[in-house]
Amino acid sequence: MRARVKKLLRMYVHYAPPSSGVIVFLFWRELRLPAFACIGFDYICVSVLGMDSQKHQLTQSGSALKSAVELLEFANKALDIKDEDEFTKAAKQIKDRVTMAPAFRLTMKPKATDNMNHLMVDFNQERQLLQNLRFLPVPRAPEIEVGDCLVLDNTVSVAWQMPVEDSKIDHYILEYRKTDHEGLPRIKDERCWEVVDNIKTTEYSLSGLKFDSKFMNFRVRACNKAAAGEYSDPVTLETRAFNFGFDSSSSHLNLKVEDRTVEWDPQGGKGLESKVKGKENKGSAHLTNLKNMSRSGTPSPKRTSATRSPAIRGGRDRFTGESYTVLGDTSMDCGQHYWEVKALKDCKSYSVGISYRNLGKFDQLGKTNTTWCIHINNWLQASFAAKHNNKAKNLDGAVPDRIGVFCDLDSGQLSFYNAETKQLIHTFKAKFSQPVVPAFMVWCGGLSLSTGMQVPSAVKSFQKTENGLGGSNSSLNSMAQ
Repeated sequence: MRARVKKLLRMYVHYAPPSSGVIVFLFWRELRLPAFACIGFDYICVSVLGMDSQKHQLTQSGSALKSAVELLEFANKALDIKDEDEFTKAAKQIKDRVTMAPAFRLTMKPKATDNMNHLMVDFNQERQLLQNLRFLPVPRAPEIEVGDCLVLDNTVSVAWQMPVEDSKIDHYILEYRKTDHEGLPRIKDERCWEVVDNIKTTEYSLSGLKFDSKFMNFRVRACNKAAAGEYSDPVTLETRAFNFGFDSSSSHLNLKVEDRTVEWDPQGGKGLESKVKGKENKGSAHLTNLKNMSRSGTPSPKRTSATRSPAIRGGRDRFTGESYTVLGDTSMDCGQHYWEVKALKDCKSYSVGISYRNLGKFDQLGKTNTTWCIHINNWLQASFAAKHNNKAKNLDGAVPDRIGVFCDLDSGQLSFYNAETKQLIHTFKAKFSQPVVPAFMVWCGGLSLSTGMQVPSAVKSFQKTENGLGGSNSSLNSMAQ
C-alpha cells in the first residue's frame, strides 16, 4: 500500500500540468537527504512600468507559491507516518489539496512581455528623410587656359574652365602671388598667396597692380555648397615693368628723398655744413678729402653748397649749387619704359625727363645736350616748356596733374603724356649713345613717383601711329653724343 501511494504521488508530480509551474522534487529518506521542493513559474515578471494588473498578478502568484510550499511540507511529513490508515488518509488530503491548489486556477501568462514592442520607436519618417538626402561630390580641379590669360595696362586677366561641366559649382577662389622665378612655382616662396573669393564666373581681372616683380603665379579652385575642391595646376605669367627709385646718395642736399617722394628742403644742407665746419676746426682729414674732390669738379657757380664724398652706389658726386636734381637709381639701355610723376600741392618749379649718368653736379636739366625734360614753373609767371641743350619750346595747354613719361630707346624717342587722358604733350627724338636714367628737378615743392607700370596700350597705339606717319611734335630733335 505504501508503495502504491508513493507511486501515486510520483504520478501527480510527473503529470502536473506544465502551465501550473509547479515542479516537485522528493528525496527519499533512504538517501538521507533533505526533501525540498522547487516551485517555478514560467513567467513572473514585473513590468518596469509598474502597472496595477502586474502588481495584482504578482500578489496572486505569491499566495499560490506559499500554498504550494505548505503542501510540500505536509507531503514530506506524510512520508514519516507508520500507520497505513493514517498514511492513506494523509495521501487523500494531499491529492485533494494538489487538485485544488491555487496554482492550477491562475493564468500564468505574465502581463509584461519580453518583446518590448510597446517600447519601440518608429524611425520611418527619419529614414525617409535620410534616404532623400543628396550628397554633393567634391568639385574637380579647374584648368587655367593660359592662352586666354592677358597681361595689359597693369591688369592681369585669368581664365579657366572645368574639365567636366559641373552645374553644382557655386563659386571659385583665385589665388596669386608675385615672384622673380620663371617656370613652375616653388614650394617655398618668400611671398604669401593673395586670395580673391566668391568669383561667380570662370574669369577674373586684377587691375591697378604694381608690377614690382618679374612674374606672378596663379591658381584657382572650385567650390560648391558643401566643400572646396583641389587647386588647379599653377601657372606663371610674366609681369615685367620698369621699377626704380630715387638715388638719394647723389641728390642735392636741399632735397629730402624718401621711398617714392622727393621734396624741397631749404634747411637740408645746413646741418651737414655745420658738421663739416666742426670737423674742419678739429683738423679732420675727411674735410681735406672733400676739398680735394671739390677742386676736381666743375667750376663753382654763384651759389654753392657743401658736398659729400662720392656715393659708393652711384659712383658720382652729389648735385650742388642751383642744380636741385635727383636721378633715378636704375639705368636704361634698351627697350620701352614708362613711369608717372605727380607734383605735390603748391609745387613752384620742377622738371621731369632723362639724362646720362655723367651729368655734372652743377648742371641743370635741359641746359645740356645730355638731358631732355619738360619744365613747369608756377612761380611769378606760369610757364610750360620742353627743354634740351639750353633750348626751350613753350608748350600749349594746361599742365596735367600727372605726367606720364614714355622712353623708347630702340626707336630713340622720349614722349610725355597726360597720364589721365593719355594725350600727347611733347616728343623728343634722339639717338642715345649711352644708357640713360630718369631725372628730376624740384624747387619749392615736391614730386611723387609711380613705377612698376607697363607701357599703356593707348600710348603704344599712339606711338605706332606717329611712327607710321613719320611726324613729331618736337622741334628740339638732336643727335646726343
